[in-house]
Amino acid sequence: MPHLDLTQPAHAYFFGFAQTDGSHYAGTRQRGRLTIELSECDDALLHTFTTLFDVHSRVSYRQRTTNFGAHRSATWTLCDLAFRRELTELGLPPGRKAVTAAPPITAFSVRDYARGLVDGDGSVGFTGTGLPFVSFVTASEALARFFCAQVSAVSGARRNPARNSRDGVFNPMVAGDPAAAFAEWLYPDGCLALERKHAAAKRVAAWTRPADMRARPVAGARRWTAAEDADVVNGTVEAAAIRLGRTPASVSVRRWRLRGGGDEESGDGTGA
Repeated sequence: MPHLDLTQPAHAYFFGFAQTDGSHYAGTRQRGRLTIELSECDDALLHTFTTLFDVHSRVSYRQRTTNFGAHRSATWTLCDLAFRRELTELGLPPGRKAVTAAPPITAFSVRDYARGLVDGDGSVGFTGTGLPFVSFVTASEALARFFCAQVSAVSGARRNPARNSRDGVFNPMVAGDPAAAFAEWLYPDGCLALERKHAAAKRVAAWTRPADMRARPVAGARRWTAAEDADVVNGTVEAAAIRLGRTPASVSVRRWRLRGGGDEESGDGTGA
């Protein structure tokens, strides 16, 4: 009988977290283990994992010394072979997974899986200038595109993921009003999550744009169609804007361009 049902919110969250922050090892004679190591301050989540599935798992602690000093970490470990085979079938095989990781091909709870990804390899908080943001770091193009698709679906902000030149990973980020909307959707009340990120997400979701801060369009350039070009010249600017779902400024600029006042292009930057 399967242990993992990714349509269940807690299972979907666990799988996203394991894909980003877990390590799946395979040894000889079908031996192996899945481990997730966190700072001791986050160990409550690991103890929750021990209650999610009807297989044996445990949480252990150790003292670690790094370049940043000594600290205690907590590690969740599961060795059950049948469970690990399910992980492999769902998209978490043993070995290095950074580049090949992808969303499950089976039905799954999208919001909870996305939150697992962000809790594992993302950040939620405020920039040095006080602007709220939600970001995600991954070497997997499939996961980067999944993150961007959820941001777009929830907030309307479009992001086109690209690898950075320094280390070849993706680091999509959304800030401002779209970040507040995305954080509110991603971390609903009572959800399974890292407590500190859940608290940060609540602060981000509560952010409101200061009155003196200019709002930036969230949807990016909206392309003009041939049908819109044929209609945009009819009637007043205000009427055309209402009819086409554009801003008056966008309609005025488009009319000017169609009259030869500027180079033709397929979109405008108003996001209207």
